[in-house]
Amino acid sequence: MTPPSKARVVIIGGGVIGCSVAYHLVKQGWTDVVLLERKQLTSGTTWHAAGLIAQLRATENMTRLAKYSQELYGKLEAETEVATGFRRCGSITVALTEERKEEIYRQASMARAFGVEVEEISPSEVKSRYEYLNTDGVVAGVYLPLDGQGDPANIALALAKGARMGGAKVMERVKVTGLQKAGQRVTGVEWQSADGTGVIECDHVVNCGGMWGHELGRMAGVNVPLHACEHFYIVTDNVSGLPHMPVLRVPDECAYYKEDAGKILLGAFEPNAKPWAMNGIPEDFEFDQLPEDFDHFEPILEAAVNRLPILAEVGIHTFFNGPESFTPDDAYHLGLAPEMDNVWVAAGFNSIGIQSAGGAGMALAEWMNTGEKPFDLGDVDISRMQPFQGNRTYLYERSKETLGLLYADHFPYRQKATARGIRRSPLHEHLKASGAVFGEFAGWERANWFADEGQEREYRYTWKRQNWFENSKREHMTIRENVGIYDMSSFGKIRIEGPDAEPFLNYVAGGDYSVPVGKIVYTQLLNKQGGIEADVTVTRLSETVYLVVTPAATRLADETWLRRHVGDYRVVITDVTSGEAVLAVMGPNSRKLLEAVSPNDFTNATNPFGTAQDIEIGMGLARAHRVTYVGELGWELYVSSDMAAHVFETLQEAGQELGAKLCGLHMMDSCRIEKGFRHFGHDITCEDHILEAGLGFAVKRDKPDFIGREAVLRKREEGLQRRLVQFRLKDPEPLLYHAEPILRNGEVVGFLSSGNYGHTLGSAMGLGYVPCPGESPDQLLSSSFEIEVAGVRCEAEASLKPFYDPKSERVKV
Repeated sequence: MTPPSKARVVIIGGGVIGCSVAYHLVKQGWTDVVLLERKQLTSGTTWHAAGLIAQLRATENMTRLAKYSQELYGKLEAETEVATGFRRCGSITVALTEERKEEIYRQASMARAFGVEVEEISPSEVKSRYEYLNTDGVVAGVYLPLDGQGDPANIALALAKGARMGGAKVMERVKVTGLQKAGQRVTGVEWQSADGTGVIECDHVVNCGGMWGHELGRMAGVNVPLHACEHFYIVTDNVSGLPHMPVLRVPDECAYYKEDAGKILLGAFEPNAKPWAMNGIPEDFEFDQLPEDFDHFEPILEAAVNRLPILAEVGIHTFFNGPESFTPDDAYHLGLAPEMDNVWVAAGFNSIGIQSAGGAGMALAEWMNTGEKPFDLGDVDISRMQPFQGNRTYLYERSKETLGLLYADHFPYRQKATARGIRRSPLHEHLKASGAVFGEFAGWERANWFADEGQEREYRYTWKRQNWFENSKREHMTIRENVGIYDMSSFGKIRIEGPDAEPFLNYVAGGDYSVPVGKIVYTQLLNKQGGIEADVTVTRLSETVYLVVTPAATRLADETWLRRHVGDYRVVITDVTSGEAVLAVMGPNSRKLLEAVSPNDFTNATNPFGTAQDIEIGMGLARAHRVTYVGELGWELYVSSDMAAHVFETLQEAGQELGAKLCGLHMMDSCRIEKGFRHFGHDITCEDHILEAGLGFAVKRDKPDFIGREAVLRKREEGLQRRLVQFRLKDPEPLLYHAEPILRNGEVVGFLSSGNYGHTLGSAMGLGYVPCPGESPDQLLSSSFEIEVAGVRCEAEASLKPFYDPKSERVKV
């Protein structure tokens, strides 16, 4: 069969995700769907996947997608008459350390918040459910009865058949050789097969290329950061009388076990992985295995023989080594590529492709059909990837670590160890010399805390108070009581200029930008549902120029959103992030420090809160923005990169008399949680309505036309269905991070979107949404609230106003 000359969409790649996208597009009513597979369906990674299908993921929406996959696979066989092998066998995860026990118990609490059935079980209960397990050293387990497993290849083939039944053309042995482009769109897909060559004109292209996804992305001018790694497992000979058993995970030994047609499959996620195909995947790769490396696998097997003694009694039927692709952050890539207007990506599934493919295909198909995300997909949205992350050397180095991180301890604040030092502030060496301990964020090396003299400059991870807890507390109190200095150069900085800059911003964002030069507007970019696409500040630099300041990780996504809404507005949008460093000077004595180094006037009369002014500082120049994310009097100083070191040295020297202290970004997060400031991506996302997030003050409803206006007005008429509430634990000991269940009058009603420790207030704090349709604030707050931490319910106070400085008097003194 020859490919057609035209199609609405061409899907490239016939693994489980490509088949899922095709299946779900025809369910959306798309008819001209073409899927091209270079060899045979499933011949890349899908055919040798383990087929574990778990429900619980790290966030609510990722869990929603995994649960959808399960439900789909459960009914797919009846629809297509292709056996998927899906069955709910349950899963058990065991802990061999107290730290891992806390992790899996926290995960169990999170599961309850997400509506996943879960049970904490003792070692003896683990043994009763998995008789072959040696429970020596097992301290606890968690059982999810509705987890399952399936036949990966047949699931993909069932999806492909379902797509064909809906009219899609699924074509094997047709290789994509090139893409024809016009501006920001792909207009044609060039192909080659045994029957010849040709071009398919198309409206959309979907990159489902798996480990070929990076190469396909480059063909389209799109960045798809992923790299293949070797992935090992063994399958035993038949075990006489082997019953159906749950999937067993022993993450402390980097191992998982699955009953497989009367055999036991043992798979590994070893801490030091082996990247593969640095110079490209062989042209003839099809259902291929990689060379055995028993020495590499031996430490896993040795621990496994102790954990499942039966492995010493049965032979090894298969030693398998096959490639799978991994992304820099272990989250897959989904969505519309930032560089193009009709190139979509669904690739890089990090060994969870089978459990993710159903939901990911559904979400992408809905997004393609409506033009808007069906719900928050920020965890996996391809626009989160930074351009440099497509660098091959970077991917090679990072992939050595990311495979093993799937089963490593998921400690809070855990930092990546590989591929570091790529993006550095102009102040990096100054901070390093002063004791900074760096974390990595969107490739930036950022000072997270400062070590004392003689203290080790590294993280010691635990679920309790980590080794930097007291350091960060002192930095926190410096901000609250005196003055602190910290580096925010990683801020994304987007310059918008042109004769239509003002009307453009008034259309694309919720605030009012018809303001004097020097005015700073805190604002959100909204979607049509009133959800929050970005949380930014906008500063008017001149009549025709504005500066949009964004979080480091969302700079590309925010810039892309702005560009896609330019329309006929006469504006130029430029990323100027690297042009300016940013030094924050915050605290009650911040004005004194600035007055010591600058002749400019920092009083309320000249420089009130929410305004910027050009200043002299030392022998240099800067722009002082009077804003705060820590809830204190303070300024962000924007300094050209060439003068940043001088300004830093000037501030540091002058600050000695005041007792100023260098601070890290852990401090910033603990200060903002006390003040109830929202964190984008956690507390506010594209599916969180701006009014329910408590940010209605930032929206100017009387503007005649802006994206989301109708949704804002409608919500005001209908009333809020839920509210973002701040919580403070009454017990000072427990720690909060995120996703801990919120209980109202004894019933789980939600979960924390973010959490941290409030050092000024003396206990852990968090933010989270609570359903309250038709209720007044007093009705809501009259309830009894608890937060569940690792299975333990902790009493909590609740407030709709910030616990710290509720009237914001401190920032305006």
